[in-house]
Amino acid sequence: MQLSRKFVSEYVDIPKDIDIKTLALKLTDVGNEFDEAKKLIDATNLVIGEIIECIPHPDSDHLHVCKVNIGTEILQIVCGAPNARSGIKVIVALVGAKLPGGIIKKGTIRGIESNGMLCSIEELGLDHKFLNPEDIEGIKELDQDAVVGEDPIKYLELDDEIIDFDLTSNRGDLLSILGMAYEIGAIYDKKVKDIDLSYKEINQDINSHFNVDVRTDNCSLFLAKKALNVEIKESPKFIKNRLIASGIRPINNVVDISNYVMLETGQPLHFYDADHLGDTLCVRMADENEKLVTLDQQERNLSKDDIVIADKTHAIGLAGVMGGLSTEVEDTTKNIIIESAIFNATLVRRTSNRILRSEASNRFEKGLDPNRTYMAINRAAHLLEKYASAQIEKGIVTYDKTSKEEKIVDITVKNINDVLGTYLQMNEIIDIFRRLGFKTTIDKEIIKVNVPTRRLDISIKEDLIEEVGRIYGVNNIKGKLPITTMKKGSYDKTTREIRNKMISLGLNEVLSYILVSKDDVYKFTNDVFEDVKLLDPLTEERSTLRYSMIPSLMKIFEYNKKRNIKDISIFEIGKGFYKKETYGENNKLCCLMYGNYYLGINHTQKVDFYIIKGVVEEILDYLGYANRYSFIDDNIPKELHPKSSATILVGKEEIGIIGKVHPSIIKEDVYVFEINLDKLLAIKTSKMKYKEISKYPSVTKDLAFVVNKKITCEKIMKTIKKSGGKLLKEIKVFDVYTGENVDADEKSLAFSLVFEDSTKTLNDDEVMEIFNLIISNVEKEHNAKLRDK
Repeated sequence: MQLSRKFVSEYVDIPKDIDIKTLALKLTDVGNEFDEAKKLIDATNLVIGEIIECIPHPDSDHLHVCKVNIGTEILQIVCGAPNARSGIKVIVALVGAKLPGGIIKKGTIRGIESNGMLCSIEELGLDHKFLNPEDIEGIKELDQDAVVGEDPIKYLELDDEIIDFDLTSNRGDLLSILGMAYEIGAIYDKKVKDIDLSYKEINQDINSHFNVDVRTDNCSLFLAKKALNVEIKESPKFIKNRLIASGIRPINNVVDISNYVMLETGQPLHFYDADHLGDTLCVRMADENEKLVTLDQQERNLSKDDIVIADKTHAIGLAGVMGGLSTEVEDTTKNIIIESAIFNATLVRRTSNRILRSEASNRFEKGLDPNRTYMAINRAAHLLEKYASAQIEKGIVTYDKTSKEEKIVDITVKNINDVLGTYLQMNEIIDIFRRLGFKTTIDKEIIKVNVPTRRLDISIKEDLIEEVGRIYGVNNIKGKLPITTMKKGSYDKTTREIRNKMISLGLNEVLSYILVSKDDVYKFTNDVFEDVKLLDPLTEERSTLRYSMIPSLMKIFEYNKKRNIKDISIFEIGKGFYKKETYGENNKLCCLMYGNYYLGINHTQKVDFYIIKGVVEEILDYLGYANRYSFIDDNIPKELHPKSSATILVGKEEIGIIGKVHPSIIKEDVYVFEINLDKLLAIKTSKMKYKEISKYPSVTKDLAFVVNKKITCEKIMKTIKKSGGKLLKEIKVFDVYTGENVDADEKSLAFSLVFEDSTKTLNDDEVMEIFNLIISNVEKEHNAKLRDK
């Protein structure tokens, strides 16, 4: 929002001794940050002059030597403008003048002394979008009523000051001069002046020959009024200058009035050429792929989520964004239909983001005051009558489903002081509400506050507390320590314990983006869910909330590998997001390993499936799930290698995946696992049982079986464990072999078995009896052969 001091001063008296930067800082103190506060034209040492003599330069075919009367003296100035001639009044930049292009100095141009510069409007620093070709190509010619020696900026009424605000999204009311006037009025305790809505009406009633047909619930208010016999011409100087100061380019008096009212009231309007319109305006949803040529002469492809204004046959405007070219107000326009309406803010925002952002859409999407909708259409009628010689038809065609009653919010002095930490009295709080323009009534200790409809951001008592705090002044609130009842805090230490365990295993914690591309959302999972997309993503690469964390860690892997990091062992504890009927999220532990894994000083081992499986087992054992988990080759996502991956089970519950990333995705041997911590930790664990380390020696036996490649190590270990009974304390796989002496469809699995009895020393006969039973059962159940070489 670009605020013009002259514009807002028409509605609230700003103390004259307050400069523009002080005003900007005061508005910042009440929560309205600004980017810049400055003069509209920041040029110094300018005067109005009159060229009394203009002769060609003796040494140039395009320069002129001018004698210029500035009131106190006559200056000689060399000028190259094609329109320089005697008898015209001009803008003179004296020696020492500061212009956007630099400081004007006395000099000699091709042997002729020059004492200043004759200026075009462009050279004063006005933005190019406000300039006509003559403002750029030649010096500015002032009217003959300009007084020589006076300030040309004041004469042109461009002596304005502006503040460029960066407003918060909830303060749509401040996208208007009236809204800013109320804000300034609250700061300086000044009353906001009423806006002039007066005009005369002719006897003909618009309701007798014009209709509004609203066919969608996405329009809650639609007003139409008619102005006849308008004269299209240049706008009055003050309207043009107010628009320029607000960042809008003047076009003609009728279009400018539409923009002027939008700036005044915050309510966008649209003017239609009534003679190209017919007798009905229809508000409906667009048809899929419906076409509309907008005022900027661009053909727009619409969707069923766009609201359009239409006549009886086709769309003529994009509601809340921009009108259509077919009913544009042109120089030949005589009769006008004025539209003032309120449309669904969410749909307007989506449409404007997809098609075109405009000053109107910026206001529609933040919500509008229905009372201002009526105010704006009457204000437009007033200005059209006054500055376009329009005749205004009686009545307004009205479709209105809005409530215009003020909200009443109850609050107490204690509510306010408890939150703000202040000691304000009842009369001080009432006075602040008065300055804000809020009416109040007192019922014992309760203050009943009538919130005007212009303040859509206020609905609960906390909003009122904020209003009191910002107008009273945050800087006026003295800091103090809070006085409150203290109690012992609590938090789930499990996540921290998992993090510490992973770090102790030699892995590095990382933090990754939760936003990924749409293509990555369904990778590394077979779960059924809907993705969760951002409404307005900055890039397609960061458009969707992740489900699996593995794609995020893969990005980190790629980043490090490009920087020649050869050994990568990383993990992250984070969230995945989804939609399954309702939106949800889950906590996950994700790990990625590549290269060599550090096992101790001068001891590393190349990462393989068994290394990362060992990390998973360490975590599950640490959390109390020892002997309850298993790894099966089922339901493996296609992004993992089917022969080097598994699903992790605790009991019968799938809690994660583990394996090698498929070579079709990445050629390197990258291993990952992901565990759903919500599922895992929901499985109850029994209390840890501790027993004394046996004082009797254990017996270790190794054996190897040759089995079909399709038989998993897990199945054989189950048979060994079942056959070993209570004396078998530990089973370890220490070798998997394929090669010589083993058929192509077979593999060799080698196991180390530890036997132990806590009550005595085992003898060889006892151990061999169990050992032979294990061999026999594995051979029978899995058609295995005991390997003897």
